[in-house]
Amino acid sequence: MRAYLAALAATTALVVPSLAEARQVTFETQLKAHGGPGAYVALYVTDAAGKYQGTLWIAGGAAKYYRHLSDWQRLSGGGAAEIDGITGASIGSGKTLKITVDLADTLIDAGYRVQVDTAVEDGRDNPSEIVAPLAAESSGKPFAGKGYVKSFKITF
Repeated sequence: MRAYLAALAATTALVVPSLAEARQVTFETQLKAHGGPGAYVALYVTDAAGKYQGTLWIAGGAAKYYRHLSDWQRLSGGGAAEIDGITGASIGSGKTLKITVDLADTLIDAGYRVQVDTAVEDGRDNPSEIVAPLAAESSGKPFAGKGYVKSFKITF
């Protein structure tokens, strides 16, 4: 159900009206075993200039902590309209978040990027921990995080 809601929300912001012009893209975020509480994670799309395009998913239920996802907060404004229907529980230490959405073909190989912010209560905030190009060459390639993310993969 969560993947469906994420796809529905992403459709509004990032997918063209015709699904014939879109493809399924899976984002897999594996966290390191950090031994603390669940991590808050924001997955969002920016263009080549770093301008915010839309949110794919927010993991973490308490909105008061979203300010710790600081690059996402700054770029998106963090309003409820940005995350309505595309939120879930925080991600436990060593666990994996996997979502699949339909993205417009025009976003692939056109300079767009997926960014991942992470934060843990009483822990470090990691703005733009991952910045991965939405490009065919990225498909299946693991990206290492610099904070709580062990690996991040995009699969077309």
